[in-house]
Amino acid sequence: MPAAASPAPTARRRRTVALVAVVAIAIAVAVGAWSLRDRVVGDAAAISADGSIPRCAGRLAQAPRELRGMWITTVNNIDWPSRRGLPAETVRAEFRGWLDLAVRRNHNAVFVHVRPSGDALWPSRYAPWSEWLTGHRDGRDPGWDPMEFMVAEAHARNLEFHAWFNPYRGGQPATVGGPGPRLDQLAPTHPLRQHRDWAVIYPSADRPGSRLYFNPGVPEARKFVEDSMLEAVQRYDIDGVHFDDFFYPYPEAGQDFPDGAAFARYGKGFADTHAWRRNNVNTLVREMSERIKAIKPWVKFGISPFGIWRNKRTDPAGSATAGLQSYDAIYADTRLWVREQWLDYVVPQLYWHIGFGKADYAKLLPWWAATVRGTQVQLYIGQGDYRVGERGAWRDPAELDRQLALNRRHGVSGSVHFSAKQVRADKLGAVSRYSASHYANPALLPAMRQLPAVLPAAPTVTGARRVDTGGVEVTWRGDGATSFAIYRVDGGAAQLVGTARGTAWTDRTAPADRPLSYCVSGLDRSGNEGRLSAPRSLAAM
Repeated sequence: MPAAASPAPTARRRRTVALVAVVAIAIAVAVGAWSLRDRVVGDAAAISADGSIPRCAGRLAQAPRELRGMWITTVNNIDWPSRRGLPAETVRAEFRGWLDLAVRRNHNAVFVHVRPSGDALWPSRYAPWSEWLTGHRDGRDPGWDPMEFMVAEAHARNLEFHAWFNPYRGGQPATVGGPGPRLDQLAPTHPLRQHRDWAVIYPSADRPGSRLYFNPGVPEARKFVEDSMLEAVQRYDIDGVHFDDFFYPYPEAGQDFPDGAAFARYGKGFADTHAWRRNNVNTLVREMSERIKAIKPWVKFGISPFGIWRNKRTDPAGSATAGLQSYDAIYADTRLWVREQWLDYVVPQLYWHIGFGKADYAKLLPWWAATVRGTQVQLYIGQGDYRVGERGAWRDPAELDRQLALNRRHGVSGSVHFSAKQVRADKLGAVSRYSASHYANPALLPAMRQLPAVLPAAPTVTGARRVDTGGVEVTWRGDGATSFAIYRVDGGAAQLVGTARGTAWTDRTAPADRPLSYCVSGLDRSGNEGRLSAPRSLAAM
């Protein structure tokens, strides 16, 4: 009978609606967990790359996810080596000291200047040895391989090593001890001496800051520069390729970059030199992105540009600023690089204080956060530690502390500090202040979803014992992981207390007056975290 049969379809509809609701909730939870893991900065529950929420001894595991790094500058011996021509062991000891500083400050990455001026800190087929290392401009071999040493020492401390290159600089100005505009003052094997048609002098030779550049508009020069940097990618176990803000030089009053002959030859199809120059830089960035991933898909590619792309008064898509526009002045279309996702990360140099009229940190930061939104490009901020102690707002030791707090509110994925010397100097106690507020505990690197993922299996903790020198030594077995995260339960949540690349680690902060449990997880090269081990517990002393 129709009247009696009518309840059955209604019941089926209700069951269908209920099932759809359950599925929708499950998808929402999974997607929410996945997106949370991507964007989390600061203390939060870690979420394994397989979507599970890890626990150790029944307690929720927590780990901040953010990159924390510093630039180690070699040009002009700003940071390292402290002087040219030092004995190899002194140079190595100084570098270990910088890495140990990074560890003490709970950093997890270093950005090291390995091609400052058309030279190299490794035995290269494309460039002479750097005079900032050897003390000589004749290209003489120091007798050891600094790059191999640096990468190994960084990885021994579980610090990512980002090799920092300046693509187009051919030398330094004579005012800082460089060759200036003179080709005959370069090393005999310098490529600009062998390919003089690639060389550009800017500003003119009669200006104090005059120096040599590779011409970005000559395709053969661009290919050579790319090959010279990719040599390091091929030969060394670096984690990232890093550029700063130097492509075309910053403009000098009354001076145009003298590339008219190259534009006449290669600029057909472009309305003017400005569009052509911008395309030259775009081509370098795109080709480097493609070629790095063709060699080693897991190597990250990032750029630290000048902090202003364009001002809003020039372009509605620009920022609420009134400063130099890198798009127009140095032909760096940073917004395009992010939108095209040629980069894995971007580190705008926001070296201005909160409230600065022409370039307010508090206005630029949300502009950059909006620029990366909807892409897989991670946003780190270049922090101006070198400005601490200057007149005005920088006399306040809390300025950087407030900037890092603002970063966190806008979901920034990390910070890189310029430079190592300022991190060590700790002027006005500013570094100690922001470190206590924001870097008090270790952090895992943000996972990069666009890079290859190979989830490690859960390790097996083989031991946890108190040692006579204080603390607890934890040992484990684990296959397929690049690094490991160590969690400790001492009454509350399971907190990240350390990371390592080996299979043993000592917890120097372990309390002696309570029982403890430890779990270990493995992470792949891209930062994806596998499942936690079973806990290993020990009693109070």
